[in-house]
Amino acid sequence: MSSTFSRIYEVVRQIPAGRVATYGQIARLAGMPRCARIVGYAMSSCSDPSVPCHRVVDRFGGTKAAFDTYAPGTQQALLETEGILFRPNGSADLSRCLWEAD
Repeated sequence: MSSTFSRIYEVVRQIPAGRVATYGQIARLAGMPRCARIVGYAMSSCSDPSVPCHRVVDRFGGTKAAFDTYAPGTQQALLETEGILFRPNGSADLSRCLWEAD
């Protein structure tokens, strides 16, 4: 595993249940501003169950099909079980559930 991905996974492990973070937010916290796409690559290639990849959403709160490993809507269902609220358009309500890192 690359040290870049390791830094990203370290940040993602800090997202508590009931909160989400954006790809860009994770990139900034990992010391790589403007590298949201690399965060996406790291999330899609992660096989470590200790990394809650499902808690990472796009800048609009949208989920990604890459995390729908079992069926369409898997990522949203996982987030809903943690109490994440979704808007009628299917995006997570970031005004209520965005993680504020310390």
